[in-house]
Amino acid sequence: MQKVWKLFPYLLLSAISIALVLIVLKANNILEISSAILLIFRVLTVVLLFIHAYRKRSLTTWILVSMIAGAEFGYDIPEAAKKLQVLSDIFLRMIKTIIAPLLFSTLVVGIAGHANIKQIGRMGWKSLLYFEIVSTLALFIGLLAINVGKAGVGVVLPPNPESPAIAAVKAQSASDFILHIFPENIAKSIFEGQILQIVIFSIIFGIAVALVKEKYRTPMIRFSESLAEVMFKFTNIVMYYAPVAVFAAIAYTVGHMGLDILYNLFKLLATLYVALVVFLGFVLLPVALIFRIPVRPFIKAVSEPASIAFATSNSESALPSAMKSMEKFGIPRKIVAFVIPTGYSFNLDGTTLYLSLASIFVAQAAGIDLPIEKQIVICFTLMLTSKGVAGVSRAALVILLGTVVSFGLPVEPVFIILGIDVLMDMARTSVNVIGNCLATAVIARSENEFDDVAARNFKPE
Repeated sequence: MQKVWKLFPYLLLSAISIALVLIVLKANNILEISSAILLIFRVLTVVLLFIHAYRKRSLTTWILVSMIAGAEFGYDIPEAAKKLQVLSDIFLRMIKTIIAPLLFSTLVVGIAGHANIKQIGRMGWKSLLYFEIVSTLALFIGLLAINVGKAGVGVVLPPNPESPAIAAVKAQSASDFILHIFPENIAKSIFEGQILQIVIFSIIFGIAVALVKEKYRTPMIRFSESLAEVMFKFTNIVMYYAPVAVFAAIAYTVGHMGLDILYNLFKLLATLYVALVVFLGFVLLPVALIFRIPVRPFIKAVSEPASIAFATSNSESALPSAMKSMEKFGIPRKIVAFVIPTGYSFNLDGTTLYLSLASIFVAQAAGIDLPIEKQIVICFTLMLTSKGVAGVSRAALVILLGTVVSFGLPVEPVFIILGIDVLMDMARTSVNVIGNCLATAVIARSENEFDDVAARNFKPE
């Protein structure tokens, strides 16, 4: 039996290779292959991947395999796949129940437990400075990509496009943005999933706890510590359901839209993916090297939360997993609890890049030649109005529509983007999560609290 398992990786690799070769030959009409044979090889590959996941006993592996299996299920049985969205919605609902108590407890312990108010202020300005620098770089990479690729040039607009019901959003003024940061009712903030408002409340509450007498402070810190530990265990339990949710989310997407959607607006999709890869390779990678973050262990640490974000198109769904992974990666809980949630409002690298790219695509598709100065004004407006949308699937599209209207651009190209927005949302959401995880490591290094030994020895669950 031992010899069989030694040969298993080669068997798996062979099955994947044969299935891919047959699909390419069939797609390009190079060889006539019956659909039944293709189905057999695809299903065999999925079965072997499930066996591989069972042997690895890694949640990350299960999630990745579930993504492939979900795509196969959605392609082969689309009608059944369309009814699976409820399974992924269950996961999203459970994750949303975790976020408020998890953020509250970890922030209160981090602030009141250490009573270092100066460090909170120091981390605050460092985080905001880092977020704005990296987000601005993402914005310019998006602008460069769409101006070089010109994905919108030559697009034929339909005469009467179907206009989905998307509420127009007016651009936020500076006062609106500042007011939106502060909660008027903490229960309302929790209900609406306003992460930044929950963070602000928790920080002020933590400072208040740190300032009261010892006899009042100690019970509150103990309660918060207990609540944090319980919520992390709660997260572990919910994460066992993640592969099922990922399978359902991908199956629903493919079943609803079909794999043919990959060929529609391919140029725009390719431009975004290439731009995001360039951002990861030429911005985030150098940042990791400059701050001496071990790259390979970091990739292992972010693979699980990034995979969840990719499958669900929702950054919020990956928040508990990201916090747990970063803490295990060697970053103190007080820093993780402060930087990651704050980054969800101020460090949307993938979304910023997408918005800069998509807004100029709209102008190109409409045949409008925007000067570079106006392009930059539009993109900075989008960067301001997009703060705080990480927790909402495809909210960036709503922001894009509202801004396009405010600058007098036609809305028809936005509805064209709608056809592949789910595929674009997957990629930009994953980059949002990766960027926030790296920001946490950077701030920890700047505070001299990064545990290199824990980082190098990181092993995914």
